[in-house]
Amino acid sequence: MTRFRASARLTTSWDHFDFEVEGPVATVTLNRPEKLNPLTFESYADLRDLLAELPYHPEVKVLVIQGEGRGFCGGGDVNEIIGELITMKAGDLMKFTKMTGDVIRAMRECPIPIIVKIQGIAAGAGAVIALAADFRVVGRSGRFAFLFTKVGLSGGDMGAAYLLPRVVGVGRATSLLMLGDTINAETADRYGLVSSLVDDRALDEAVADLAGRLANGPSLALSQTKSLLTRELDMSMSAAMELDAMTQALLMTTADHAEFHAAFNAGRAPAWKGR
Repeated sequence: MTRFRASARLTTSWDHFDFEVEGPVATVTLNRPEKLNPLTFESYADLRDLLAELPYHPEVKVLVIQGEGRGFCGGGDVNEIIGELITMKAGDLMKFTKMTGDVIRAMRECPIPIIVKIQGIAAGAGAVIALAADFRVVGRSGRFAFLFTKVGLSGGDMGAAYLLPRVVGVGRATSLLMLGDTINAETADRYGLVSSLVDDRALDEAVADLAGRLANGPSLALSQTKSLLTRELDMSMSAAMELDAMTQALLMTTADHAEFHAAFNAGRAPAWKGR
């Protein structure tokens, strides 16, 4: 417990996905492989709440989100979500859609780098969760499908119409969101949706290597870089440069910046402390 959390205790066990912390790396595993790890009302809520808590776990420097079995996430459960939604009134529908968007907002605003590991399908909400991550490590079996229009809904669900054009461009985002077609890993890589494309058998190692690199890096610098990437999307150039200048000046006062200088002159690797 820290003074920044006061009386509230951190949640160490979650009912609707597996959660573990090993050293500086936290891992969420969607654990319904028999149905391609679909999301439910409860797993959305748990993800939203975990992301709010995660920055207060003092040891956690990186979050990995993955799915168990042959796919990452097939999207929202057809019967447990869609079957319920068609019976709901407008007020409850708004609560649901705001909750799903809150998951994506929390992913982008969480100062901790997020890696998504993708094998098999990432569809619907699963594709948007992958999109909202900082890094997408994708096996060659990976596939993406933003299939909201195929269920009669807007392709702009959960912030997809905001995020996807900024990753792959407006033209490709228009095709992906309006047509809802499935694209394979090679196409996703060519579009710029993939951070690292590897053979499926190398996925675990690739994710572990990236997580270790981030966890052992200068965490203040990494978290501020993520924040600037998110916040400057809608800023003018002059406002963005002003924010860059203020952020950089603050980071120049940190122990990590001084450590780089000392390590450089001593001919050794920096020992980052995150302060």
